Amino acid sequence: MGLKKSPNLMDKKIFIKTFGCQMNEYDSKRIFDSVKKIGFEKTDKYEDANCYLLNTCHIRDKAKEKVYHEIGRVKKIDSKISIATVYRTVKLFEEAGIVTKHDFKGGKARYEKINESHHDHLIDIKTGEIIEFVDNEIEKLQKKVAEKYGYELVDHKLELYGVKKKS
Repeated sequence: MGLKKSPNLMDKKIFIKTFGCQMNEYDSKRIFDSVKKIGFEKTDKYEDANCYLLNTCHIRDKAKEKVYHEIGRVKKIDSKISIATVYRTVKLFEEAGIVTKHDFKGGKARYEKINESHHDHLIDIKTGEIIEFVDNEIEKLQKKVAEKYGYELVDHKLELYGVKKKS
């Protein structure tokens, strides 16, 4: 059993398969949003893709097992497919000061580039969605609170947790 056709490298198509929690689903969407900016289209058929991305949780054993199974399945279909991994690479990026890790309640974590502009987070505790926002009133209030207690504010982290209201 082989791939039906070789994908045209000029047609940038990505197939994304996600294993793990809702945060992984969210991260897969963010990854697609990034590659879309450089011309990739999403495909539901891995045969049409010239980029095959498996996104998994690094904590949950079953998610890792599913990825290893999927790699084996894909290699049986086309042994010429090369497998690349970024396992533990993000930790190296963190140690090198390229990304920073945000630990959220419930054991959820997210990495962001160090040079991203300052923002705060609103986390939906049901879906895991994370909304990044900047609110100048909140920024002013935080400085005011620090000054009230005799401090100069040099940094802060704000995480709001909520459930989306029904419309």
